[in-house]
Amino acid sequence: MTALLILKDGTVMKGKGIGKEGIAYGEIVFNTSMTGYEEAITDPSYKYQILLFTYPLIGNYGINPENFESEKIQCSGIIVKECCENFSHPFAKKSLHSFLKENDITGISNVDTRSLMRKIRNFGVMNGIIKFPYKEDEIDELKEKAKNLQDISQLDLISKVTTKEVKVYKPIENNIENKKIKKVVLIDCGEKKSVIEKILEKGVEVVQVPAFYDADKILHYKPDGIIVSNGPGDPSKADYVIKTVRELIKEKIPIFGISLGHQIIALSLGAKTYKLKFGHHGSNYPVKDLENGRCYITSQNHNFAVDEDSCKQANLKITHINLNDNSVEGISYNDNGSKIFSLQYYPKAHPDPYDSYYLFDKFVELL
Repeated sequence: MTALLILKDGTVMKGKGIGKEGIAYGEIVFNTSMTGYEEAITDPSYKYQILLFTYPLIGNYGINPENFESEKIQCSGIIVKECCENFSHPFAKKSLHSFLKENDITGISNVDTRSLMRKIRNFGVMNGIIKFPYKEDEIDELKEKAKNLQDISQLDLISKVTTKEVKVYKPIENNIENKKIKKVVLIDCGEKKSVIEKILEKGVEVVQVPAFYDADKILHYKPDGIIVSNGPGDPSKADYVIKTVRELIKEKIPIFGISLGHQIIALSLGAKTYKLKFGHHGSNYPVKDLENGRCYITSQNHNFAVDEDSCKQANLKITHINLNDNSVEGISYNDNGSKIFSLQYYPKAHPDPYDSYYLFDKFVELL
């Protein structure tokens, strides 16, 4: 056993180090997906989090850059039961272990991930540290460090993952059909590249702007619609984005919010958010569409949710609910000519399923 995992509550677990030798800090969350580890570890929404995979074998189909959701690994570290070195896939370029090493990410394997997941499920997410390698005489010091790590709600993580410059993406020509090209501005709070890909498929131009851009800078691009992307951390820390969205709402432009963007829109309209006990992280969450009664299996990654009672006070219509815990998964706001809707889950999947792709059509129709 070459590595050590220490939780804020003093729990110590020993395992085998993977990735780069070093130390990893962050909030430990568990992901229940059986596949999609490439998409998960490159998802900016996992910033400052140590990702615990509940599926016991991770890395079995290697690493293919085509599946990334950003240019690099975004989580602080990973915890797995078994890290597969003998990967097998025709498009795989390298092993998970080597990919972690290249990205200076420390992980741990050969630990009892089931008992660790049960602890988080019972007591809630908590901070932790991975140390690889470690010495027995530093365990007490590491326990103290784990106890004093900053809570994720104290950090502005959006500024660490947003684009630093404007990027313009032209739509796929085959989908334009000689009609006027619509344009949307995507406020990048930590977007997954698959969002941009799905909008481009619809024949719509995308202008990706930094999260710190104000309403005037965004309106300079004369957008037909706005997307507020997913991202990491506590939405209440994104006061500068909340202010921008509040100003954009006055323009009566269609606005589509995804995950963190959903929470930011809710806060902009006067609703409240709260932190979930252990969050929703995985690709198997059932969500009910209250408008048509259908249930969709969804991909999710968030630790915060919109408060149901505050939605009513803010005159927001709840459109989707999570069938596991009845938390709010979708809202809409149609007062005074505004065309605004948002979703807590990932309509573009990556990893699967694809049940909710129709929501991109809904947004494009509003344009």
